[in-house]
Order: sequence, then structure tokens, then C-alpha cells
Amino acid sequence: MKTLITLTAVCILIAGCKTSQDRSQTTGEAWKADVKRIVLVTGIDHPAHNWRQTAPALAKVLRADRRLDVTVTEDPNFLASTQLQQYDAVVIHFMDWQVPDPGPQARLALQRFVRSGRGMMIVHFGCGAFEEWDDFVHMAGRVWDPNMRAHDPHGAFQVAIADGEHPITKGLESFETTDELYTCLAGETPIHLLATARSKVDNLDYPMAFVLEYGKGKVFHCALGHDVAAIENPGAAELFRRGCDWTAGLDPVRQAR
Repeated sequence: MKTLITLTAVCILIAGCKTSQDRSQTTGEAWKADVKRIVLVTGIDHPAHNWRQTAPALAKVLRADRRLDVTVTEDPNFLASTQLQQYDAVVIHFMDWQVPDPGPQARLALQRFVRSGRGMMIVHFGCGAFEEWDDFVHMAGRVWDPNMRAHDPHGAFQVAIADGEHPITKGLESFETTDELYTCLAGETPIHLLATARSKVDNLDYPMAFVLEYGKGKVFHCALGHDVAAIENPGAAELFRRGCDWTAGLDPVRQAR
């Protein structure tokens, strides 16, 4: 009888351990299924933008959410590669300053990528990544116009949250940053404004962050991010991370650390 009780207890213990292991495995598999692959495209920019410093800083900010598996490529021509299809979202962190953009094949591949339901995030001077491509404004929402005043003098300004109910900005508060306040974005593509900043030069409000849809894909465009300090600013960093989450189809508020 004593032996029978002991065997029963052992069986229950083993069964309990197995259940615990199965649950743990299920939880792990669920977490992995939630991970999105992001490719951050950099490698060329205006001389005033040190992409060799800002690209790693931006990648680190995004990787604060373990659901974002971020790969950095320093060759914008990667956009024309079939490998682009391995990713859930692309981050445009380059500008074709005095060099040709990646070309027609990359443009077509990027269009198909976003239209099919993938995400795209544009940071700072990424608004000029395809200066020679007129249709870029339909994906980017707003693009760099060299005929407009570029930005206020580099310095401190307030970023005001324009829509506190959007998944990206829900619960976020306005914040101060030291950056370039872009005044050079042009275009008439419909956008959903998330954040603005008021120029100290002309006292007008300018878009700092906004979203739009392109085909089945989601686009987040943020004009902030001139240097490492601007990218690592807590308010801006949270905006970048959440924006990337949203484009990739994740819940921006819930962050896996």
C-alpha cells in the first residue's frame, strides 16, 4: 500500500513537471511567433548626418523591444535584393546626397514590399532618400523639398503629441528635445498627424511624426533624429520604437524587454 501511494505521488509529480514544461514551451513559441524581422537601411547621407553613429543608436533604441529583430545594412541597394522579402518592415535611414538613389529596381521592390502589407519607417533625412523619384511622396506622405527652408537652427524645442489616442502615441506625453526642426517637408498625400513642433523662426507648426497606409502596408514617418543625442532622447526613442512596432504589426504599447 505504501509503495502504491509512493508510485502515485511520483506519477503526479512527473505529470505536473511535464505540464509545466509544455506550458513553458508554448509560451516560448508564442513569444517567438511575435518577433518581427526589421531591416534598417543606411550607408549614405548628407555630410552633416553621421550615419555611422546614428544607425547603431537607432538600432539599439528599436532593440529595446525584444520583439524587434533588427538587422542593419549599410548598402541601400539591398532594397533591390530578393532578401528584402525576408523582413516584416524596413527602416529608411539614408539619403542619396550627391549620389543616385538605389534605382528603379529598388523602387519597384520597395513599392511591392509595402503594398503587400509589410511596414516602412522613415527617419529624419530619409524623407529625401529617393529625391529623383516623384512617386516617393505617395509612400512617404511628405518628402524633402530643397526649395523650402530646411529647418530651424539646431536647438531645443517642444514636440507636442497631436493625437493621444493612436496606438503609437497612446499615453505618451509631449516632450522637449534638441534636434533639427524640419520645415522642408512637402506633399499633399493624406496623412494622420501624430506629433508637431512649433518653429521659433516663423511661429508655425510643422509635422514631426505621422502615419499613413500604402496599399496593405503601414508607414510611420518621423522627422526627428539628427544625431545620437536626438535619437536617444527618451521621448523620441519611445516614438521611434512604437512607430516601428506599429508598422510591423505589433501592439506598440506592450513592449517585450
